[in-house]
Amino acid sequence: MTARSFPRGTILGYPRLGRKRELTKALEAHWAGRLTAGEFAATTAEIRAAIRERLVDIGLGRDDSSIPESFSLYDHVLDAAVTVGAIPSRFDGEIDAQADEVDASFALARGRGDLAPLAMTKWFDTNYHYLVPEIGPHTHFRLSSNRLVRDVAEARAAGFVTRPTIVGPVTLLLLSTAESNATDGFQPFSRLADLVPVYARLLTELRDAGAEWVQLDEPALASDVVSVNASRVLAAVESTYRELGSTPERPQLFVSTAYGDVGDALATLAATPVDAIGLDLVRGTIPSRIDSGTRARLADKTLVAGVIDGRSVWRGDLEAALTAAADVRRLTSTVSVSSSTSLIHVPHDVTLETHLEPRLVSWLSFADQKVEQVGIVARGLARGSASVRSDLEAASIALSDRLGAPGVHDRSVRARISFLGEGDRSRVPWEQRREAQKRTFGLPPLPTTTIGSFPQTDRIRQARARYLGGFDSAETYVTVIKNEIAEVIALQEELGLDVLVHGEPERNDMVQYFAENLEGFDVTLHGWVQSFGSLCTRPPILWGDVSRLGPITVGWSRYAQSLTSKPVKGMLTGPVTILAWSFVRDDQPLGDTAAQLALALRDEIADLEAAGIGIIQIDEPALRELLPLRSVDHEHYLAWSVAAFRLATAGAKPETQIHTHLCSSHFGVVLDAIKKLDADVTSIESAHSRMRIIDDIAASGFEHDIGPGVYDIHSTRVPSVDEVTELLARAAEAIDVERLWVNPDCGLKTRGYEEATASLRNVLEAANRVRQRVAEQQAASPSAR
Repeated sequence: MTARSFPRGTILGYPRLGRKRELTKALEAHWAGRLTAGEFAATTAEIRAAIRERLVDIGLGRDDSSIPESFSLYDHVLDAAVTVGAIPSRFDGEIDAQADEVDASFALARGRGDLAPLAMTKWFDTNYHYLVPEIGPHTHFRLSSNRLVRDVAEARAAGFVTRPTIVGPVTLLLLSTAESNATDGFQPFSRLADLVPVYARLLTELRDAGAEWVQLDEPALASDVVSVNASRVLAAVESTYRELGSTPERPQLFVSTAYGDVGDALATLAATPVDAIGLDLVRGTIPSRIDSGTRARLADKTLVAGVIDGRSVWRGDLEAALTAAADVRRLTSTVSVSSSTSLIHVPHDVTLETHLEPRLVSWLSFADQKVEQVGIVARGLARGSASVRSDLEAASIALSDRLGAPGVHDRSVRARISFLGEGDRSRVPWEQRREAQKRTFGLPPLPTTTIGSFPQTDRIRQARARYLGGFDSAETYVTVIKNEIAEVIALQEELGLDVLVHGEPERNDMVQYFAENLEGFDVTLHGWVQSFGSLCTRPPILWGDVSRLGPITVGWSRYAQSLTSKPVKGMLTGPVTILAWSFVRDDQPLGDTAAQLALALRDEIADLEAAGIGIIQIDEPALRELLPLRSVDHEHYLAWSVAAFRLATAGAKPETQIHTHLCSSHFGVVLDAIKKLDADVTSIESAHSRMRIIDDIAASGFEHDIGPGVYDIHSTRVPSVDEVTELLARAAEAIDVERLWVNPDCGLKTRGYEEATASLRNVLEAANRVRQRVAEQQAASPSAR
């Protein structure tokens, strides 16, 4: 096979949902038994074929490796783990990845029987979730799946020369966790030498299938994990890519780094035989100091300039992108243009949003438009800026129009912000609040609650669709939602929960619902992005200054509270999470936008209190998610994010109990910030990770009430009473039971009523067991906790 140069324009990955969410529908139909394995395979093959054809239609080449073969049925990290045989030992005898990698992947992602699934957390500082591989000292690495090889061959048979992509070995191990049966101190990264030969074999098989280039994604090189262990990791990077680069008869190697600044890793990669290196030039820069030896080595390589923002929906400044790409020529004459990251973080096509104001649409760029932008900058780089002058000017005009449009700057909002003082971000001391709340609510030890949402049934979705489609009146829709709330309240009372929720049936999404009721936002109809597996969201577009149109949640909460004598939580989404799960304006600091959102929520809290709601939960699951990849930037981010939460909640009365919730994150690094939120009760995801966070919480000196999750809602499994009791007892060993709450990991929106009800029954039974055990211990020894 003759070596071919890297394409002059490409993307690092493309949305895999399908323009009409075909993948989501196929996954859910397959899991429900409505699609056989054969039918599911045929459907997903059609989705892949449609993606390739679409990318050719909008500017990528059919036969030059510019199309990334990046499709995934569930998660790309899971795919890499299954490909190399990283299967936890608890699944031994239950799944066979070599016989059926699809079945194996779904078992690892969703659990099977009593076997818990892989834990899940956020992909760097994005809203995408990945499955965390579990690796032990005896994990048997081997080429267990040929899915990627088949996809390349499938593309070849259809006339496409695509570029297979897979998470690289360094990043795969750095993102992995140790198997539970591993000895203390074991680190998955220690297995790198055992893993690399499997990648070498994969390269050979991909070449035999027709791949001319292979993309190995190493975004961990742009994160703090490298700066913390720099010498060790970079030495491993060099040895890894020297070995892979020496693979006989291999395809050409493109190592992609993304999501931040590659730093010293550029010099390290330059010293290896890789053929192309990707740089994120949206969130990163070309290193300012490059020695002469590195410069000489880079001159022989292709540098792939990631100048089109793969995470933003804004049209952006193409003139600046072209300048940044041209600047890379200081290092090598062979420069390619690409997106800064995979485009899985943005929707498919803005032209589908025909309901949006044309002016707003002119400011936007989704995945398809970003492919076109890559083509524009690539042509400008190859032929000179004059060749694309009209495109550059059109982008500049749109950018200027956006910055000056009405609503982007609201004088009243900015005046209110300017008058804030430190006292506007502080409540009375925690001890005083706790005593006031004890008198007000009189809750038992280990009070039980849920996180907020209850299952979103077909009845709810159909009612919402009929109302939005104009088939049903507002009165009919409200009646359906009230009936749903009444059933949820009745179910919780029957189960015996102590603090109830209204179930959120009126909310299509925990962020979009608020965006629809706030100035400065617009929402899409087709702007779906993948969160994980079949779960998709439609992030709102935050384009202007934020203010509240009027009460948002008060009516529903007041109605729910009227149905019961038990306290019902008011449910709000916090300012950081609204930012994280929206496409946010990029013309001012995030902290300024967060403060505007906080004031809107502050007004909502005041109205909830006036309506008789005494417990209010402000969800901030994205607090950890937005944490910058480099620790040097943490302090500034955590300062404004904590300040925003406190601004939202500081106006609450002492007897009003403020809850917050965090999920899908590694919390250790933000525990100090969580304490500074000063919420009365914090619930966190911990069952999914088997209560690993609990020791960190205990050691941190966390003094407020805490609800570590005891029911993993990401799986269809119903946890047994014994399983939940074990988790809760584990928490009670580390934390004073006087401060412990009992709750699921997260909301129940994605679960069905049968499994959710059975799970909650077991949670309540476990709570009663532990209450009884604690009471017996206290009776036997009054000094015991």
